[in-house]
Amino acid sequence: MQVELIQRAADVIFDVPDVAHEEIVTLIDAVTQDTRTRAPELAAAFGEWCWLVYTVQGDVIEVLDVGCAR
Repeated sequence: MQVELIQRAADVIFDVPDVAHEEIVTLIDAVTQDTRTRAPELAAAFGEWCWLVYTVQGDVIEVLDVGCAR
């Protein structure tokens, strides 16, 4: 599974505290391991403090937005 981040999502990942960064990476990893859910439109994954919005197109997961509660 290939993961692509749009620039805005990548900027957020590098602008959050380390613990939030780790949670976002964990969410991305969980999404890549989930072979059952293949949302052609928008999908979301939520952690304790962070979330991400993504789409799946074939073998590519495109992360459109990420965020964390502060």
